[in-house]
Amino acid sequence: MATRHGQPGPAETHSRERFLQAALAILVDQGVSGLTVRNLAEAAGSSTIGVYTRFGGRTGVLDALYERTFELLQEEFARLPPCTDDPATDILAFAYAFRRFALESPARYGFMFERAVPGYDPDPDIRALAQRNTFDPLVERISTATPPGTDPAIAAYLVWTNVHGLISVELTHRERTPPPGWFMATTDESYDSVFRAGITAMTRGLGLLGR
Repeated sequence: MATRHGQPGPAETHSRERFLQAALAILVDQGVSGLTVRNLAEAAGSSTIGVYTRFGGRTGVLDALYERTFELLQEEFARLPPCTDDPATDILAFAYAFRRFALESPARYGFMFERAVPGYDPDPDIRALAQRNTFDPLVERISTATPPGTDPAIAAYLVWTNVHGLISVELTHRERTPPPGWFMATTDESYDSVFRAGITAMTRGLGLLGR
């Protein structure tokens, strides 16, 4: 898509893809701190000039990577089964797809949804695309189940933030030793149970019931 850094021509597509795959690998293996122009050039088997030529610099790399990560999340949602007449089940399936994606690569999730790169503000057009690909599908799942007088977008936003909150806290706890006497077991089963309970409680609290 066109961004503040321009649209690459057809001849550049394959080359840019090689750089993007390298950037994804760096993000997963080293985190955002590894996303330097020099590291990317080395991982892609190129020079720093090659990075500047294709992306205009580090910000262009980050924009392209931001766009690609949301494309990957969209692909995760595309694999969900069609919506049923049970909105609670449909919303839970969406939430679990989000959680699987985050657990697969916490660094990628942090890059997408947290201010992992100080001072970086993604291109507005790419942010709009990210919304259409990942937030709007949740609005669609909720719109048929919102009570009269309830804005589906607001209801979706509340579910969305609940999902993010549960995921972010889980990722943090998985990286740290729990304090003495912590009430929750740090097991996959325990995290899964709390996540399900949290999403279910939000869904019921918003009255998102089938009609």
